[in-house]
Amino acid sequence: MFSHESRCIYENNQLGEVICQLRFPEILAIGANLPVDFQEAIRGVFPQYAAKKEIPAPRITGMPGNLTVEKQEPVTNYQFVSADGVWRVNLTSRFISLSCARYTRWEEFADKLDQPLAAFIKIYKPAYFERVGLRYLNFISRKALELEKTPFRDLIQPAYLGLLQDEEIVEANSSRCSVDAEIGIRGGCRVKLHAGPGLVKRSNQSDPEVKFIFDQDLFMPGNVAVNLSAGALQTLHSQADSIFRGAITPLLHSAMVPQEP
Repeated sequence: MFSHESRCIYENNQLGEVICQLRFPEILAIGANLPVDFQEAIRGVFPQYAAKKEIPAPRITGMPGNLTVEKQEPVTNYQFVSADGVWRVNLTSRFISLSCARYTRWEEFADKLDQPLAAFIKIYKPAYFERVGLRYLNFISRKALELEKTPFRDLIQPAYLGLLQDEEIVEANSSRCSVDAEIGIRGGCRVKLHAGPGLVKRSNQSDPEVKFIFDQDLFMPGNVAVNLSAGALQTLHSQADSIFRGAITPLLHSAMVPQEP
């Protein structure tokens, strides 16, 4: 599952989005008051602002045969976006996140996270983080990599292909064939993983090309001390690198043009 090759970055990486999210025990002040001080602290890098009300999924409690569905109160999601629209900070009463729509390398992502995370910790003083997560969404496009006639079984290692690893299965006739798992991995981390072909819809526009979706949602289970959150994210990043490199074949590795980090 893991690759032991040296880290590299890809000139033609297939990342559609990278998201870091840190959840914490609810801080009522965030929902009760506009985050004015937080905006001032990050406005130089994230000048665009928006807020929207979101209704969380209902909470289901009880035992089978006696279930109770509880509606949740709307939550305000404050959004702070970079001038070019590539970077976005989201803040609610339960989490802070940073997402990037044009990821290049971990060092740049971590640098962009430093300011909003430090401002959040200084202003709102969370007791700890309930979940520290890092998610990598790869949408592998054969068209973009000039591999349009290459089957996915030549690009992805068998463990992540499901039935598509069988040469008797016609890829074009498979409307759904994916691998979904949640497992514990090194460093005390866990990963929820989805791998399989599919259509990608972004900005309300569908892309007709079938891409191979490789979605890693890595996280630290249990409470993480605030001063250990940066180290936890570094650990998650290193695990994500190893998993992705171990999931692809040398052909796909070469097509994405590896470079020294």
